[in-house]
Amino acid sequence: MTNGERITRLARAAGIATDGDGAGMAILWADPAWAFDPAWFRHIAATPATVLMASGRQVLANLPAGLSAETAFAEPLAAGLSVIDYDARPTLYNHQLRKRECPFIEPLTPQTAADIERRSYYGAYKGVTDILTKFLWPEIAFGLTRLAARLGLSPNAVTCTGIALCVAATFLFGTGYFWWGLLAGFVFMVLDTVDGKLARCTVTSSKWGNILDHGVDIVHPPFWWVAWGIGTAATAHPLAGATFAWVLVAILGGYGLQRLIEGIFMRRFGMHIHVWRRFDTGFRLITARRNPNMVILFVSLTAGRPDLGLVAVAGWTLVSVVVHAVQIVQAYAWRARHGALASWMEQQP
Repeated sequence: MTNGERITRLARAAGIATDGDGAGMAILWADPAWAFDPAWFRHIAATPATVLMASGRQVLANLPAGLSAETAFAEPLAAGLSVIDYDARPTLYNHQLRKRECPFIEPLTPQTAADIERRSYYGAYKGVTDILTKFLWPEIAFGLTRLAARLGLSPNAVTCTGIALCVAATFLFGTGYFWWGLLAGFVFMVLDTVDGKLARCTVTSSKWGNILDHGVDIVHPPFWWVAWGIGTAATAHPLAGATFAWVLVAILGGYGLQRLIEGIFMRRFGMHIHVWRRFDTGFRLITARRNPNMVILFVSLTAGRPDLGLVAVAGWTLVSVVVHAVQIVQAYAWRARHGALASWMEQQP
């Protein structure tokens, strides 16, 4: 798309009118010669009487009603505008993506377009996530995201393709075809990264797409673990009887408790449990969610003992539940002594 179209999509996503002459209204001004992270657009849109500068040029501005761009930019301070200098590399805390960084701004030219694509993609990455998504997926998913954009695929089309692979992985695990199931699951997990990045980079996020994506993320893991246990019946070391029952109770019960604690934390403290302290952010890399659990199962499969992999997942799930329980108890104690909680990332300069 052209940069003008991208800016228009950003405005519509923010609920800003893109038609009319703006008479008697505040104006959000943008220079289409510059590409910038959506975080800057949202920040300037929410900060009246502010201009964002880069290399001595105006990139974005929130102009009060009745103040023309010519007057404002001639003497920004005299016009009552606050100036943000990108060259000083100021940082913003992105609540949506749970990270603090200096979002990119770069002049858009044929020579910089490829670099802007890459910076836009990495700018759409969550700062707090699991170890595979953070360190293994990025370059793989970047190529697929760029290909999907070139082909004009919608994020929902990518999500639906992933869902088909997710279902296939479930059946493959349940019939003992673990390696094929891991392959299908691997591609699904990568596409689970691609759809969100594609939506953010092309500014095509939708309410139902978000519900579909996150709904599948929450619902499918228990089916994978049950299917994996059933599939061990086709191996020399099947899980059965009381052992299998206790493993499932630990995994499914622990998974539900983890999600419940995370939900209570969000409701009571207004933030994700994983962004409160540095430890909480670090633990998110390895907590017993789908991707870290799949690493455990992969290692067990290479050792020829898929049954022990599921037992290990059960044990790690219980450890993670205990850590989450301690985290929320500590949060209540902190609030009682010191008041409202704040993310360690918000406290950075």
